Amino acid sequence: MLANALRPASIAVAAVRRACVLTASVFNKLVKQETLTKDDKSPVTVGDYSAQAVINTVLGRTFPSDPIVGEEDATDLRTPSGTVLRNRIVELANETLTAELQPGEKEEWGLGPNHSRTADELLDAIDRGNYNGGRTGRMWTLDPIDGTKGFLRGEQYAVCLALIVDSRVELGVMGCPNLPVNAADPTGARGCIFLAVRGQGAYQLPLSNPLAGPAERLAIPAFSAETLNLLESVEKAHAKLSFNERVAQLLGITRAPTRMDSQAKYCSLARGDGGVYLRMPTGVGYKEKIWDHAPGAILVEEAGGVITDSRGEPLDFGLGRTLGENHGVVAAGKEVHSKVIKAVKRAKEEEAKAETAEGH
Repeated sequence: MLANALRPASIAVAAVRRACVLTASVFNKLVKQETLTKDDKSPVTVGDYSAQAVINTVLGRTFPSDPIVGEEDATDLRTPSGTVLRNRIVELANETLTAELQPGEKEEWGLGPNHSRTADELLDAIDRGNYNGGRTGRMWTLDPIDGTKGFLRGEQYAVCLALIVDSRVELGVMGCPNLPVNAADPTGARGCIFLAVRGQGAYQLPLSNPLAGPAERLAIPAFSAETLNLLESVEKAHAKLSFNERVAQLLGITRAPTRMDSQAKYCSLARGDGGVYLRMPTGVGYKEKIWDHAPGAILVEEAGGVITDSRGEPLDFGLGRTLGENHGVVAAGKEVHSKVIKAVKRAKEEEAKAETAEGH
């Protein structure tokens, strides 16, 4: 399928596939005991660092001048207390990078049995993710394991990679190792890669063989109030679920929401598993990270949908590492999106009136 696609798409898919194999392996070996703690107390596993090392190594080899906006850095791994974790990451990353070439992969991408890396090379690769973003030029965004709590529960998570050129997302790849290939068969085969290239459409690929396997072109279907449902976060800390419930009432939605971790929600939206992805921030001043939305944004657009903030304003990927003043995220099919924005506006007005009344 990707034979005639842009070279960056094939490379990004290959890198994400390898990172997915790595993270699935890490889960199966269960590294919950080796979890670090971030400042925000969310769990970070050895899989996060290893996956970032693998993807950044491939990007460094194929696009050496492209900066990367990534979630992790290797500071903790360079300390004496990080020795055990560092050694495991080096082992896992090299095991992944040196695995036999799959159909469509090329040795020149830094993959295959002859491409082992030193510990310093892999730590430097992780630290390539320290770019601060900006308005102009090329850059990649990476979230090596989006949805770490879902990952640790054995549920939904995603390996997310995007290419941004002059503030516009041009390419998005998301690997979802635990997502059912067919939502109608939740106990069936699992593991998908989602690809979107600007102007070339959105696709679902098999995780097992994405560069040579069959590709399903995605299009967000039309929904009625009876068939519409919300896609929203599992974690209450990540979204204002009571607000979402009111928006659903205003839209006449009767179906229960579908809750899952990570950008897998964007993938589900693009293939029609749910009609609206609604994310309203819970904290005052919270700013969305660009790596949490760049791949999903182009996937939705190329599947025929619309994505904006909760006011209907375009998401701005040129402000740095965050979306700045963009408040919340609304993604849906074209015929539904404007209705959702109106419902969000009304729900906000009701909320403001209630707060004013409480103040008196």
